[in-house]
Amino acid sequence: MKPIKEGKVREIYDNGDSLIMVATDRISCFDVILKNDVTKKGTVLTQMSRFWFDMTKDILPNHMISTDVKDMPEFFRTPKFDGNSMMCKKLRMLPIECIVRGYITGSGWASYQKDGTVCNIRLPEGLKESDKLPQPIYTPSTKAEIGDHDENISYEQSIDHLEKYFPGKGEEYAAKLRDCTLALYQKCADYALTRGIIIADTKFEFGLDENDELVIGDEMLTPDSSRFWPADQYEPGHGQPSFDKQFARDWLKANPDNDWTLPQEIVRKTIDKYLQAYEMLTSERL
Repeated sequence: MKPIKEGKVREIYDNGDSLIMVATDRISCFDVILKNDVTKKGTVLTQMSRFWFDMTKDILPNHMISTDVKDMPEFFRTPKFDGNSMMCKKLRMLPIECIVRGYITGSGWASYQKDGTVCNIRLPEGLKESDKLPQPIYTPSTKAEIGDHDENISYEQSIDHLEKYFPGKGEEYAAKLRDCTLALYQKCADYALTRGIIIADTKFEFGLDENDELVIGDEMLTPDSSRFWPADQYEPGHGQPSFDKQFARDWLKANPDNDWTLPQEIVRKTIDKYLQAYEMLTSERL
């Protein structure tokens, strides 16, 4: 079998009336696929998504059917696919990345320093880097092809963008995406805090099922799609230590002649962080 689509990290296979999504051990930073593999990373991504999908079914259905390769065609019943593969419903994906920010950091902090706004949303004066926001904010973006950069857009622009693909439905879908994004973040961020992890921000993707009902797709609240911070070390006023690929991003920024290759020590520290976050959140060992 050959994948019908390859993303920066995932490969998608057509399985007739379903899809099989394989999270590889590739790692991407700044929209570039790095030359290193990070062993077990794909398993962490798939199993963490499984954990959150199970937890949030009361808010919104998701696309997961099974993560057991015994439920998949024989091609997938090998160690290469065991643990990092998910059989999913086919969805018509909505062309918006649904980003929610609970704390001010990264590109949001850079924007706030410039003019006091994040994605055209005016924030209170006097915030420090990594401060918790008075309430989480929804900052959608368009979805770019591999190699291009996603473009931040306002909520109003998201209505127009969706209207192009779904005439007459732009406003309805934009509101649903915003409301579901904020509800999912609130539930999961509250839970994570009880496990010692701050979810500073994250992104969700949604699609429509065969009945045109909204469904969570892609991945959910993984270290690839979120910023996870250790709560016991949280201290506003500067950048925070993190459980995600910020480790790799920071090294790349500090070493501009990197040729998109990480040293093995940074690779090892990155997967150690992913595994630590998984174990803290789920109380399971991989």
